Amino acid sequence: MSEKRLAVVSVLVEDRSVSGEVNKTLSDFGEYAVGRMGIPYRDKSVNVICFVMDAPVEEINSLSGKLGMIPGVRAKVIMSK
Repeated sequence: MSEKRLAVVSVLVEDRSVSGEVNKTLSDFGEYAVGRMGIPYRDKSVNVICFVMDAPVEEINSLSGKLGMIPGVRAKVIMSK
């Protein structure tokens, strides 16, 4: 397994009906979680999640990929060097 990196996974949930699946996916990576902040932006009907994790690059990419496969969800990652 590769060295651990600090990462911020930014998630936009544009379809509230998939919130349970998003939360389950984030929970599956809970061992790597440093913190999480969720902001319901009702004016735009979107939920914004900032998930900070300290994990191997493979796990960070796995989480991002799994989130990105959920319809109505967009995820992007910023990683430390």
